[in-house]
Amino acid sequence: MTIFTKTEQVLRDAMERLLSGRPQHADGKLTKNNLCREAGVSRVTMHRAAKILTEWDARTATSSAGGGLQHQHAAALVEFFRKPCRSREGSRALQEQVDATATVIVTLLSENRSLRSGQVSNGARAVVPMPRHDVPHA
Repeated sequence: MTIFTKTEQVLRDAMERLLSGRPQHADGKLTKNNLCREAGVSRVTMHRAAKILTEWDARTATSSAGGGLQHQHAAALVEFFRKPCRSREGSRALQEQVDATATVIVTLLSENRSLRSGQVSNGARAVVPMPRHDVPHA
């Protein structure tokens, strides 16, 4: 085996470990940087192996591990950005309820004050009986 063939084999082995989800020297993300880190070769050496990189591109494009992670990441980002929007909408609705309740309370307090001040100024603190209408019994 020549050195290039050994390097090619090391890169293939590293590619298999990454694609199968069993990395030994990298974090498991399907990136070219992790491929050279997993293989223990420099980026320059990795880029000299054009066949390996072509195979890497083809396999990561169709790999369920790579695509699945990208879709999970995208879905997580979408959810991350939607949460504050939902939170703001919920907060806005609650604030509207608080404002409406405060308006009702202020109105009731005002009516209560005017009723009490009217009773005090008229001196009408006694209970006034309501006229009774006799209803014939059936």
